[in-house]
Amino acid sequence: MSTRTWKNWGRNQTARPRRFVAPRSVEEVAAAVRRAGEDGLTVKAVGSGHSFTDAAVTDGVMLSLEHLAGVRAIDPERCLVTVDAGLPLHRLNAVLTQHRLSLTNMGDIDRQTVSGAISTGTHGTGRDSGGLAAQVAGLELVLANGEIVTCDAEQDPDLFAAARVGLGALGVITAVTFGVEPVFLLHAQEAPLSLTQVLADFDELAADNEHFEFHWFPHTDTALTKRNNRVTGPSRPLSAVRHWLEDQFLSNDVYGLLCRAGRAAPRAIPAINRIAGLMLSPREYVDVPHRVFTSPRRVRFVEMEYAVPRRAVVSVLRELRTLIDRWHVNMPVAVRLAPADDVWLSTAYGRDTAYVAVRMFERMPHERYFAEVEELMIGYEGRPHWGTLHTRDAAYLAKHYPRFADFLAVRDRVDPERRFANRYLRQVLGD
Repeated sequence: MSTRTWKNWGRNQTARPRRFVAPRSVEEVAAAVRRAGEDGLTVKAVGSGHSFTDAAVTDGVMLSLEHLAGVRAIDPERCLVTVDAGLPLHRLNAVLTQHRLSLTNMGDIDRQTVSGAISTGTHGTGRDSGGLAAQVAGLELVLANGEIVTCDAEQDPDLFAAARVGLGALGVITAVTFGVEPVFLLHAQEAPLSLTQVLADFDELAADNEHFEFHWFPHTDTALTKRNNRVTGPSRPLSAVRHWLEDQFLSNDVYGLLCRAGRAAPRAIPAINRIAGLMLSPREYVDVPHRVFTSPRRVRFVEMEYAVPRRAVVSVLRELRTLIDRWHVNMPVAVRLAPADDVWLSTAYGRDTAYVAVRMFERMPHERYFAEVEELMIGYEGRPHWGTLHTRDAAYLAKHYPRFADFLAVRDRVDPERRFANRYLRQVLGD
């Protein structure tokens, strides 16, 4: 019986598994899954814990992939790289850069493991390029019976279509093959604008930039806009001093102090948000993708994010702007974009998508605020991000994912006894 207690990054989920296992090979993963079956225990693989849901929580066997974190193969000619599932994204990015390669797009956090990031549908922002799962070219999994299998678009394409965003329901991912491309440079332009102007010009901003996003400070008219576009060079990265000052000190240390002040005095949050907005200043630089897309994140929070049809996002934000003033919200609302993709449980499946993420600083009440925002989102056919807080169940999700029944059929085939089940999967998938 394990005495280990696991907590996620947001510190809102806790697990006390009966057994904690950290295999050092794929064969040891398979053996751990088989033994769990013999003992009648469920299994959940766990990565870096960046999901806010209880997707990884179990009272059975918690299986850590921390020792499966190597690079298996790099094929620059075919632009493919195969890595162990427990490799953190920041280490993947470093390896790719050494080989003059890059992912096409990525999210703004690089501490997740590759398997955890794709399994929950992690995404960045892109006019033409999708999330991490859309860049996956192949997978290796350990199934519920301990069998080690591989899948791609030609070999078991249904398992591949399901497992790219598989929620941990189909097996333990042990290796991921990404389609990558030769490394390129991004021209990053960051500037504060009024939310009023951003919403008025949203279609133009989204169409004119390869990667556009913004972060709106509630109770103000201030939004930080980010526009990233490919250029041929030359490289003009931020200086080490400016990176430390703006991305470490101001965005984490000082901002963390402002968040703690708001938690202590909620009525002061509008004024505090105005102060935070005054800290924003324009900047431009040119660098390799992972140094543009990703940012250090030390201020902890909880989050709910919904994917809505791209055409509806301005209406959603205008309603959210009215709704949000009923609450004391001390963290920005993030808005990002993604093109339609073909990954069965991707939040962007079959439709051009906009993501709206609401956050609350750790240990602040968020339930009623999130509930009101969720009601707004579901009125626009919203799909919840699988790794952020929500209350949607299988009945709702089946209506909003055209391939939901196909996913369940694959699950019935590869895990009929529900070896990988937990409370979260019962909520979102049923049985």
